[in-house]
Amino acid sequence: MEIKKVTDSAFSRYGKVMNNLPVSKLLKEMEHTPLPDDVIYVPSVESMEILADAEEVKNQGFGGIPIQIGYCNGKNTKLNAVEYHRSSEIDIAVTDLILLLGAQQDIQEDDTYDTGKIEAFFVPAGTAVELYATTLHYAPCNANPEGFRCIVVLPKGTNEALPFQPKMEGEDRLLTAVNKWLLAHEEAGIEGAVVGLQGENIEVLS
Repeated sequence: MEIKKVTDSAFSRYGKVMNNLPVSKLLKEMEHTPLPDDVIYVPSVESMEILADAEEVKNQGFGGIPIQIGYCNGKNTKLNAVEYHRSSEIDIAVTDLILLLGAQQDIQEDDTYDTGKIEAFFVPAGTAVELYATTLHYAPCNANPEGFRCIVVLPKGTNEALPFQPKMEGEDRLLTAVNKWLLAHEEAGIEGAVVGLQGENIEVLS
């Protein structure tokens, strides 16, 4: 599939590049994080959240609401699933990486989504991007065979275990964690997830 640059006008449907966000200290701290052969997601890392950069990200990126700063690292070439939140997410590329993105508005009434609508965007190392609340996304994909590292910033508590049992009907059945609605591809075999992705499980080869 075509991989557009994150500076392409097509990206404006999904988010924006945040050129003035201070991230150098966060990027430095990420040097200590693992890079496994699969994908690891850690929602909150105290050593990053206490940095001066974190305060600026909270104020500039989220208007001062409490945030969590974590990371998603590893090796990945496939879409596998899409998720969305009721809030923006800020991703900071520590290495070059590729984001596979879609729009929540394209989810059908029966909670299915055509993967042919997914678009791919190359995010160069050191770049911070905001993904809007209606943007479908999941784990980044490799831009090179070595894998990727990505800082993930979200409102505090996002992706934690649900403190209640959601209804198994309508959109509620997509709720898999706090502030996280998810549709999976059958090929991914994600336990407990609604299999709503129809079409090819998009693959990006680095």
